[in-house]
Amino acid sequence: MFGVSSTGPDYDVAAGSRSAPGRLLASWGMPRPKRSSSSRPSAGNAQPRGRTQAIFYRDKRGQEPVDAFLEALLRAQPLAVAKIDDAIEEHLNGRDPRDPPPEFPATSQIEGELRELRVRFARTRYRVLYQRSRNLMVLLHIFEKNTGAVSTGDRRKAETRMVDFQTRMDASPRRRPRAAGHDAPPGSRGG
Repeated sequence: MFGVSSTGPDYDVAAGSRSAPGRLLASWGMPRPKRSSSSRPSAGNAQPRGRTQAIFYRDKRGQEPVDAFLEALLRAQPLAVAKIDDAIEEHLNGRDPRDPPPEFPATSQIEGELRELRVRFARTRYRVLYQRSRNLMVLLHIFEKNTGAVSTGDRRKAETRMVDFQTRMDASPRRRPRAAGHDAPPGSRGG
């Protein structure tokens, strides 16, 4: 008979909901997978579960630099922001954690685990530098790209933010503000 795994592709643990295959099995009278907090691995040996979620990096002052850039751009170029938000949703959110990173030309590796999401709107190229932390795709830095390669300054800014993110997330106890900011893209941006 068919089995349903709470971590399989038909169950979104992070969202607590079933995808289309899960609904189909439920319509055949199969039981809904149970979620158990007792089977949750500790932070030290956690295996990625559920689906990926892009989040904004939040600095120690509570600011989310990527979201602030997008909010400022929204006033001048709302369609560009919509395209960036759509790219984040399409290429970073809802992926199986075992999947490889999205391929070129949507994304490319900068250095180590640091990657860039590549978005073109009209004649303007935007780059969102991000890095994965378990199921989170941490949006670290965004800029309008006018040169052939990502500059050392942009790369270092993203790397510094990721070190800060990891240090604050691994701290015990964690202090406010949380290093993990809001989910991206926000459903309320631009209407």
